[in-house]
Amino acid sequence: MSVGGRLENANPVIFQRSGERLMTASEEDEDVHDPIDDREIFDLIRSINDPEHPLSLEELNVVEQDRVKVNDVESTVGVEFTPTIPHCSMATLIGLSIKVKLLRSLPDRFKINVHITPGTHASEEAVNKQLADKERVAAALENSSLLEVVNQCLCTKSI
Repeated sequence: MSVGGRLENANPVIFQRSGERLMTASEEDEDVHDPIDDREIFDLIRSINDPEHPLSLEELNVVEQDRVKVNDVESTVGVEFTPTIPHCSMATLIGLSIKVKLLRSLPDRFKINVHITPGTHASEEAVNKQLADKERVAAALENSSLLEVVNQCLCTKSI
């Protein structure tokens, strides 16, 4: 979004998208238990649209596979994301979009922790506190205007 009619980060650095994941026969077989792994989670979130630019979070290097941690046995998913600038006003919205995508995509057994990469944002502690608070997340998703923006971020682009 813009601040006073101008973009906060008007000329972001654009990164190359990683290739598509090659699926094995056992991953495609519905009768074989296939634990959820880091790459599967990354594939879910990499194409989320940035709220400020017509680019994905992967293209802006906001999300990276090596910042995704999954423990299928303990049913935990952790995602660190890195805003493009230290004072990004969209950080909470980006984190909320990642969290919503995972809540909608994963089985209910998973505990999802989405947070800012340490040391990369001026309001890191406040944003992380909001994203970790189930009641705040639920309240945010009851706001129809905010939910519409989140859904736009999650909408898949035509290629």
